[in-house]
Amino acid sequence: MKRTFSTLPLVLLLCVAAPAATIPTKVTVNATAAANATFTAFNLAGTANFTGGIGNGSFVSSISLASLDNTIAVADYTITLAAGGTLTGRLSVPVAVLTGGDTASASVSMTVTGGTGTYVAATSGTIPITLTGSVTGDLLGGFKLINFTGDGTIVTGGAPPPAVPTITEVLNAASNTAGIAQGAIFIIKGSNLSTNGYTPFAPPRPTVSSGVKVTFTPTGGGAGTDAYLVYLYNQGSVNQLAAILPSTVLVGTYNVTVTNGTVSTPFAAQVVANKVGLFTQDSSGSGLASVQNYISASVVDLNRLTTGSLSGTTISPAKPGQYMLAYGTGLGAYGAGDNTTSPAFDFSKTLNIQAVVAGVSIPVAYAGRAGYAGQDQINFVLPTNIQTGCSVPFQLSVNGVLSNSTFIAIAPDASATACIVPGFTTEQLKNFDGGGTYTTGAFTLTQFSLTDPAFGTVKLESAAGAFTRLTGFQLSGAAAQDQSKATNSCQVNRTVTTAGDMPTGSVVNLDAGAITLNGPGGSNITNLALTQDPTYNSYSALLGNFGIPGQTAGGTIVPGTYTLRGVGGKGVGAFNASVTLGPTLTVSPALPSTVLRSAGLTVNWTGGNASDLVEILGSSSTTSGTGLKQTVTSATFVCTTTAGNRTFTVPASILTQLPASTDANGGFLAVASAGTPTNGNGLFTAPLTAGGSIDAGFFLGFVGVGATANYQ
Repeated sequence: MKRTFSTLPLVLLLCVAAPAATIPTKVTVNATAAANATFTAFNLAGTANFTGGIGNGSFVSSISLASLDNTIAVADYTITLAAGGTLTGRLSVPVAVLTGGDTASASVSMTVTGGTGTYVAATSGTIPITLTGSVTGDLLGGFKLINFTGDGTIVTGGAPPPAVPTITEVLNAASNTAGIAQGAIFIIKGSNLSTNGYTPFAPPRPTVSSGVKVTFTPTGGGAGTDAYLVYLYNQGSVNQLAAILPSTVLVGTYNVTVTNGTVSTPFAAQVVANKVGLFTQDSSGSGLASVQNYISASVVDLNRLTTGSLSGTTISPAKPGQYMLAYGTGLGAYGAGDNTTSPAFDFSKTLNIQAVVAGVSIPVAYAGRAGYAGQDQINFVLPTNIQTGCSVPFQLSVNGVLSNSTFIAIAPDASATACIVPGFTTEQLKNFDGGGTYTTGAFTLTQFSLTDPAFGTVKLESAAGAFTRLTGFQLSGAAAQDQSKATNSCQVNRTVTTAGDMPTGSVVNLDAGAITLNGPGGSNITNLALTQDPTYNSYSALLGNFGIPGQTAGGTIVPGTYTLRGVGGKGVGAFNASVTLGPTLTVSPALPSTVLRSAGLTVNWTGGNASDLVEILGSSSTTSGTGLKQTVTSATFVCTTTAGNRTFTVPASILTQLPASTDANGGFLAVASAGTPTNGNGLFTAPLTAGGSIDAGFFLGFVGVGATANYQ
């Protein structure tokens, strides 16, 4: 796989000046309607705001009281724009809104019939809007506060003023995180950053194209530096730019601006010496890494889950002992310049760079520019005893600072044609490689008797879950999606987050509308609404009393049957799911307060049905650095088996992927069991509004014990 920005197909959408212009806009008017002194009319006065580069202004109108005898009151209005010029037209308002009670709403219409100044040739415009009003006094003796908003267009006889660019994010192009290294490729997201279309640039790249440029200016003052443009993109709902930050820009805080006819409001960004980001194949910054498996001097495969070919590109999972080529940006400044085809330059000669695979640090053979400005190539060899799987954690470490957390696929041996992940067949993995998805509904009811040095023994009780659509690029989340199968194996989910970074991926949670929980007698759980996170469409509810008598939050978990009911939402239709709690386990000896990661961990238990699911899970996190350099490294392992085995050993290869605890009680360790899921008792289905049903649905009730743990 040859990564290049310069050979992408050129798609241009040219904008040609025309004698008339149509401006899409959204208008918001806030005004006060007050009766005049003679009680013959009431006057509207307030503010108006237009998107589309038109700007803000003052709004005035006067409605004759005589017109209130009609169904619709019609009045002229004038909007005086702060940028210069006016817009005039007619406003049609239902009388019922103006004379109604304390609150009323209805559809109104607003037309543009003329203008002055910049809009002297304004000829027409229709803005369908919805008006809402509230009364704070009598119409004849007081006033009414109203506001209305709506989308529409304004047609003018001349070119409209240029839309002002807006920057919402400045991010490393690979990791999608803040903080830009000298000589790195970065992206800017926002609106009005460029004209419609996609325009890539080959070296030598321009610093300005079609009037568009990106400038870094020191916040403390001084001359600005323009970045080298990689592409301009404005299609659909996505408007972003990519550029290379010149290596000559010194470390510090900068105001970033985009010029596109007008100059954007400055956006604060930090320039650092080194902050490497790994490219991922879905551009999320948190999924399957952009890595090649070295086959021979003439053949390299794109790292995927199965062996085959996609659109002329050969694919395969990596093999233990194989040579790997990874791609990223942000290793650091390049003295020879950033706007030419870069000769090989190895940063590993001056920086401590290691590939970190499944927690194992691997010396790199090469790390630096390899032909493309701003893009870094990292070569390393997988150990022969490396952990295998379809979502093996992969990061880079540069002088001890870790990159974004990604993963690679590693087959179990040299003859295998696919990686292995519990719960998925080879055919399903091939479907992922072909762009397929897998949708689950995963909900759990959990009760942990937790021993904590500060609080003693308390019960942590909760209900949580989500409907999730996975792609092969985000298969690292699969272990958290399907806990219904005992695999006698372990999975690790490891994340590294720098302050302010929120990487996003192609794991998509679907809206299922309102979901309620009902429990058996004694639980005090009746039609308990699960709280829906509006951003991530995850659902949760806190239960129990946290060891405080008389303080119950939403009921408590007792033996019996629990039912989830969903009314349906934008992504998932109505559904029902039930689960009956199974018998609990007795863990003996008790869970340790200190876990020696290199020695593995054996857990023993008694009780439960032989086929019941058993989960052993643990987590640890550490924090380093301060401010923008503060980094939180977290890892959670989940091992599954059956109660009839009576014992399970978490191998050292899993535990060593957790960071060593810096706080004696900074980690967590737990063992819990759940009844074997069957149709109607743990397993369920739900319709998808786009058609079909979810691939798997489970509602499991886990009851167990937990303790704070110190991982060493």
